Amino acid sequence: MINHADKAKELFEQGYNCAQAVLLAFEDVTGLDAETAAKLSSSFGGGMGRMREVCGAVSGALMVMGIKQGYSDPTATDEKHAHYENIQEFARRYKEENGSIICRELLAGVPKTDGANPEARTAEYYKKRPCGELVWFAAKTLDDMLSE
Repeated sequence: MINHADKAKELFEQGYNCAQAVLLAFEDVTGLDAETAAKLSSSFGGGMGRMREVCGAVSGALMVMGIKQGYSDPTATDEKHAHYENIQEFARRYKEENGSIICRELLAGVPKTDGANPEARTAEYYKKRPCGELVWFAAKTLDDMLSE
């Protein structure tokens, strides 16, 4: 079995954003090819395009949950209810461990540069933010939930 948590962290450290790292790590689960997964999740890095809203690792995990457990029929009330319960449980576990699902709260104390330009991925970049561990935790939690 693939260790999705380690794979997600490794992908993040290769330069993929947090959402991409999680979604790409689960390509064996989602069936998405790497290019499609990377493009689909590319908007969600840095808490949605560096706006520090919902953590990209959370967004990536929720994309996997949607593909694996989501619904497609807009009238499928029971399926929608069950899916939203799973999403809320994921968010509860993530918040319990990390304090929030909001990027700016998770990165409190890490200075943000304005604009859309991503920061260079230097050793200092990785040292000053918890994103690698957050990506790892999101993938681990998702694995736990998918196996329950």
